[in-house]
Amino acid sequence: MLLGMDDNRRSEYDMTMSRNESPRFQVDPMMVSAYVVTAAVSLLGVAIFVGGQHPYRWLGLALLALFDLMVLMPERVVGPLIRRAPHVYTAIAAALVVALVMLPPMTPWFVVLFFVISPTVMMVFPRQTGYAWVGVFSALTVVMFLFYSQGDLLGNLLQSGLYVAGYFFFAAFATQTARANDAQRESERLLAELQDAHARLQEYALQAERLAVAEERNRMAREMHDTVGHRLTAAAVQLQAVERLAESDPWRAAAMAANAREQVRAALADLRATVATLRAAPEEDMALGSALSRLAADFSNATGMTSHVRLPEPMPELPSAYRHTFYRAAQEALTNAQKHGHASMVSIAVDQEGDAWVLRVVDNGCGLRDGGAQGFGLLGLRERAQLLGGVVELAGIPEGGSELTVSLPVKGMA
Repeated sequence: MLLGMDDNRRSEYDMTMSRNESPRFQVDPMMVSAYVVTAAVSLLGVAIFVGGQHPYRWLGLALLALFDLMVLMPERVVGPLIRRAPHVYTAIAAALVVALVMLPPMTPWFVVLFFVISPTVMMVFPRQTGYAWVGVFSALTVVMFLFYSQGDLLGNLLQSGLYVAGYFFFAAFATQTARANDAQRESERLLAELQDAHARLQEYALQAERLAVAEERNRMAREMHDTVGHRLTAAAVQLQAVERLAESDPWRAAAMAANAREQVRAALADLRATVATLRAAPEEDMALGSALSRLAADFSNATGMTSHVRLPEPMPELPSAYRHTFYRAAQEALTNAQKHGHASMVSIAVDQEGDAWVLRVVDNGCGLRDGGAQGFGLLGLRERAQLLGGVVELAGIPEGGSELTVSLPVKGMA
């Protein structure tokens, strides 16, 4: 039976039929009702044709069997006809009902089979076409009952009206069922798309995290090469010169040795700053206030930069993703203030401003250079914040220096 198929669904049905496969069985109330009605009418028809010694019992049984096959197993009996000419299929089914009614002596209650066909046409054809077919069934019913009136014209007309009302009721019910099924399928499709988008977002977050880690490693490698490596190379060259001049020019050799010592001290300071940054990662699992305080203290000890940390009292327990983002932002700001800004003082503050938690890092360095060009560190911070619904801003300040602001929404903490 062609239940639950509009134009799109019929195309899916056609594809299934072309592969010689049966459509996946689903429990459908309309389908169950059609089977029950067809089975009940078939049993009564068999009783009439066989038990009552009907004069056309074999023809009646054949017509009834053909209708049952067309309705209950259409894909096996008349599959090509359904796909290529659904109107012809419907006309044949209606003709079988008319033949069963008109087979002498007339049996008008066979019009009950139109209850089965009416919902079918509403789910096979567009709505207007479906109702047109229901109208045809109604007209056939009225004509057959008038033909069977046997003097009671008004009574048979009223009786036919009850059947007609039933056709339209089942047709409307089938339409609503089809709409509900379509809505459910659309909801399932949207849910699948949402789950797929969520999975892609998670994968993107992991890729961004891996990229941030790789960029951090590359940045640390470049910094070690540009600072510690450069200073140690210069010290090595000067020590070679000291070795050559130790006997011929001891005063010059002593001066170069002093320069080499200063280069080694500077390299050691750079190394300590780098180690402080590398050691900072475990602090992210601590409370944010303690982690920021230790980060600032370690950085000050390594670089000689003065740092201040201001936190709200009491400091709330922020989600791990928030602590991670704020911590990385402070770490990046401290490194940039020392390396690029040549700052001597930096302040770190955390506050709740409206519907957002805000981290501000302000330094007294030389401000933004190259028009405020942004490196991979700041790009990674922006990606972290965007995943949490927040924003990152970097700007110069009038009195000199720069300010890094990270805002994360309070609602994201729920």
